[in-house]
Amino acid sequence: MTAVDLAPQELRTLVAVADEASFSAAAARLGTTQSAVSHTVRGIERKLGVVLFERGRFGARPTPAGERAAAHARRVLRMLQALAADARGADTGELSGPLRIAAFRSAALHLLPPALERLATQHPGIEVTVTVVRELGAGAAGEVAAGRADLGIATLSGPPPAGLVGGVLLEEPYSLVHPAGHPDPRSLPLVDWAENCGSYTRAWWAAQNWIPAATVNAEDDGAVLSMVGSGLGMAVMPALSLTGAPPAVEITDLGPERPYRSVGYVTTPELAATSAVRVLIRTLRSLGTPSPEHTKAQLRAV
Repeated sequence: MTAVDLAPQELRTLVAVADEASFSAAAARLGTTQSAVSHTVRGIERKLGVVLFERGRFGARPTPAGERAAAHARRVLRMLQALAADARGADTGELSGPLRIAAFRSAALHLLPPALERLATQHPGIEVTVTVVRELGAGAAGEVAAGRADLGIATLSGPPPAGLVGGVLLEEPYSLVHPAGHPDPRSLPLVDWAENCGSYTRAWWAAQNWIPAATVNAEDDGAVLSMVGSGLGMAVMPALSLTGAPPAVEITDLGPERPYRSVGYVTTPELAATSAVRVLIRTLRSLGTPSPEHTKAQLRAV
């Protein structure tokens, strides 16, 4: 097979069109003309031998080949940034450059803050951005696979998705959450949210004949806690979601058969070797589970 040689500017154009779903919007983002963007994309398609975008009145919609190509392009461009940052760090001894993290809500609230606080103190040149991602479908791991994040904090129910590497950071137990002082919390209706009860708890959940179908579905775990505290029902929730729980709710252990959720990190094999990602993983591992005092302070600050 003939090697395909794409220049960085071609990769940037490909990513811009995929992100904006429009040749004109991509041109504005890149500071060039629509015709120049269109010409570049046609050239890339000729080199690859595939159609990358469906053109129409709706704009430019990536084909499956276009989605895959854009993900590779984002990852290649990110590695070029990492090359420069790591080379400078080898010369100066200082870590610098961007570090993009995708995380589900409770991890972003309770797991990341102490790690990022330490990272900022020890390596102020690292520029961190955090994107909160719903842990549904591809979730945080999907952001890494698509090249939109360097590291994802995700729920793990087995090995990382194909093409990614990762590891477990903590195992968090589930508990019964109910209005404080209620005499029979298991008789209450269930309050739930879409990200709860993944494959890691489904078998346990199905075996519990005391858990009814949810009568109230909230947007996220914070809303669930608020509704439970208001007396609207009970919930079964993982430990991170319960950090800093308000006094209006009571947390009851589900016993020795309680389910657990694995929370870990995922990244690409290439980024796993970069300095910024390595130091973040080491920091997360060294901190372990955040303390209730720290995360209560974080919740008050949000």
